[in-house]
Amino acid sequence: MSALSLRLPDSIHRHIKEFAQKEGVSINQFIATAVAEKISALATEDYLQARAQRADSAAFAAVLAKVADRQPLVGDEL
Repeated sequence: MSALSLRLPDSIHRHIKEFAQKEGVSINQFIATAVAEKISALATEDYLQARAQRADSAAFAAVLAKVADRQPLVGDEL
């Protein structure tokens, strides 16, 4: 594990302290978890963009063509 020196505005530090106390964790654990969540979100975005680039529009259209043509359920209308 490595150490990181981090400068934060006082207002952000205050919020982190409050939320960490609410969650019953240390400030260090709260920040580590928040960073891990952000990394996960960014990695997921990269993964989905890579998958979208490999998409086959013709294959997608072929699958959609198999869907029955009927009225949407109430609340599902465009």
